[in-house]
Amino acid sequence: MITALFDGRCLICQMTRRVVQRLDWRGRVEFIDLHEAERLAARYPWLDRQALAGEIHVLEAGGRVFAGFDGTRRMLRELPLLFPLWLLLHLPGMRGVGVRVYRWIARHRYAVNRFFGVQLTPADDCVDGVCKVPQ
Repeated sequence: MITALFDGRCLICQMTRRVVQRLDWRGRVEFIDLHEAERLAARYPWLDRQALAGEIHVLEAGGRVFAGFDGTRRMLRELPLLFPLWLLLHLPGMRGVGVRVYRWIARHRYAVNRFFGVQLTPADDCVDGVCKVPQ
């Protein structure tokens, strides 16, 4: 079982969650919205919510954390239909490209929401549709 910590105000993040939940036949991925501060703090008191802002974080039961592109890629491993995509994303050079593409999308996720006609109030760490992605 893995847990994905995601931005529930983000359309892309919500769509990703819905797709993963539909394909998660084995019930291996749990999602927690970063904006559910009490639930997050009760479950993972050692995590800094601000440090999690900007990209998905996936936690394994043993405590290992995968962030951003690596977190998304880690979720794919749990989904039988998307396992071929997981393999593809492990080809040489894919991580470098994937990290850059993921970070660009993550920084501009609220602007992407507006493009699709969804107006959401960005979190405090977003200014003019560009959101903080931890370095």
